[in-house]
Amino acid sequence: MHSTLRALGLLATTAVGLSAQGGPPAAAPGAAQLRPSPVARIIVTPGEKVMNAGDTLRLRAEARDASGAIVPNAEFRFNAAGARFEGSIDATGLVTSGSTGTLPAVVAAIVPGTAPVIERFMIQMVPGPATRVAITPQVTKLATGQQMRLTGRAYSRLDDVRADRIVWTSSNTAAVRVSDAGMLTAVRAGRATITAKVGSVSETMPVEVVAASVASLSLTPDVTTAQTGDVIRFKTVPKSAAGAEIAGLNAQWSFSPGQGMIEQDGAFVGYEAGEYTVTASVGGRTASAVVTLSARDVRRPLRVMGRLPRTRFTTEEVWIHPNGKNAYLGSGSGGDVLYALDISNPAAPFVTDSLVSNTRRVNDVMTTPDGKYLVHTREGAADRKNGIVFASLEDPAHPKVISQFTQGVEGGVHSTFIYKDPKYGQHVFLTANATGALHVLNIDDPANPREVAKWKTEARPDAGRSLHDIDVQDGLLYGSWWNDGLVILDVGNGIKGGSPSNPKIVSQFKYDLNAMYKNVEAEGGAGFIRGTHTAWRHKNYVFIADEVFPSSGVQGAKDASAGRAYGRLQVVDISNMEKPRSVAFYEPEHGGVHNVWVAGDSLYIGAYNAGFRVFDISGELRGDLRAQGREIASLNTADMTGRVQNSAMTWGVVVRDGLAYVNDMYNGLWIVKIEPKQRIVP
Repeated sequence: MHSTLRALGLLATTAVGLSAQGGPPAAAPGAAQLRPSPVARIIVTPGEKVMNAGDTLRLRAEARDASGAIVPNAEFRFNAAGARFEGSIDATGLVTSGSTGTLPAVVAAIVPGTAPVIERFMIQMVPGPATRVAITPQVTKLATGQQMRLTGRAYSRLDDVRADRIVWTSSNTAAVRVSDAGMLTAVRAGRATITAKVGSVSETMPVEVVAASVASLSLTPDVTTAQTGDVIRFKTVPKSAAGAEIAGLNAQWSFSPGQGMIEQDGAFVGYEAGEYTVTASVGGRTASAVVTLSARDVRRPLRVMGRLPRTRFTTEEVWIHPNGKNAYLGSGSGGDVLYALDISNPAAPFVTDSLVSNTRRVNDVMTTPDGKYLVHTREGAADRKNGIVFASLEDPAHPKVISQFTQGVEGGVHSTFIYKDPKYGQHVFLTANATGALHVLNIDDPANPREVAKWKTEARPDAGRSLHDIDVQDGLLYGSWWNDGLVILDVGNGIKGGSPSNPKIVSQFKYDLNAMYKNVEAEGGAGFIRGTHTAWRHKNYVFIADEVFPSSGVQGAKDASAGRAYGRLQVVDISNMEKPRSVAFYEPEHGGVHNVWVAGDSLYIGAYNAGFRVFDISGELRGDLRAQGREIASLNTADMTGRVQNSAMTWGVVVRDGLAYVNDMYNGLWIVKIEPKQRIVP
């Protein structure tokens, strides 16, 4: 669990201090001591810098003086200026595109004895050629006269969404016609194959038209009373003139008035209290049902039980020892320390000891289930040998280092997860910053950890691969693979024959990050940070949260007004493990989402500058969780005496014994209790 926040100050574009606005070449800082450069402009070729995601591109530079003549003794250095998880550029100008997006870049022209000149440019990384087409919804049967709209979507080899125009055809227009927009019309009884095509790539769908016309249509349930946020499943019963039910027909749905959603499967959820009329249409017939919704009414007060401010470094991960009396708190922004805490009195937590490591960041910490050992991550070591550190917790208040592991993960470890399997023993699963790979260590003896496996998504180069967080439950690993979305691996469950030493992929849920956060690029410029950051399995759902920051802040502003986090939490339905799909979401009005925790029917969220949030996740989940009134409580974790004054930057939360231990990057630890619902007695 982590943050890619570089100091909300917000994300300097380059080490040479370029303006985010581009413009004419500018001299680097310190240039006043050097003679003016003869270089008036730098020409970078190719002129149209567009490349497919997953490919490489060689850039070349040429320096010209004010008269247009070539400057012969200029040397060039290239560098990326953003989108650091999506692509890279080496000093010679070789671009490696790992994902779609816009890669800001700079080139410096250096003439000995003169000030360097900088040119800024953009590289567009677009989806590669189409390799598959998907058709939704899957319509297998139509009644005579029925119409249904199809949607076609083309995808590249890396599963990136393309914007191609879909060409629709029907193999038997006498039975089924399809328009250029994908509208199906059932003409008469018969069969046809519908084809969606992009270039040489196509997908087909067989459709049958039944002879019977829909003479009547009923909708069940016809009257419903529920709460906002409850999912009500409607079913249509179309019948022929003879009164026989016509099975297998898809309906088209609508509702009014109010806010909510209804999906193709007839699942309706309303966001506001009031009456709704839900209407289904099948084969020219319609039927309606009435839904009356009352407010969900889950709001509860909260109380701050205790505080432990930290201002020397930013505060990162918090973890509670299984005894419930001790805790551990990481540090960042140059932090080299892991604090051990006594939390036996929540009103007065205090530091009992600390571990100091060769690192600039202790991002993640976790104990073994029996509480005998602790592991913490390292990023930014002075000798560039990062990895993880193991400590003995013989005395939980005073951890003692017993070993470390660095081999293959010297570039930094962002997150770890300890999991004990009754069959395979105890392992720690960890991320490798440099390669985006998953490493698996057997820690049956934590003093002598040994690597047993490595696994990574193979579709893209290392430049676009980043594993940011890990959750393991029941032998299944839920990996947050940034550009690759959510990846589910069998690491001992058996569903795919996997084990800790032989992870096997179960499924992947990938989505269009650029489209989802296009407003962030519009507001802060190209090269912004966005990706699948964390995942948590709960029942038949996986909650995934994206980490999103703009590439630059508000011009002329500082502190809390200079910028903000963005990001969406999605609820992914994995009742069909091999076909995960997003069914619900939460997005703060002013803030992001980071780490999450689930206890009972409550979802706890560290929402960065949107503070600490708690949501009711009881029952089935669909649609906008905030709009339907599922938020239980919230807390602005800002503090005038914090590391950054009066600014919340809530990292996450751990819940234990009815208390939420909320860690804020700028303001240390908060211990919070959600109080019982207040009752008004007349």
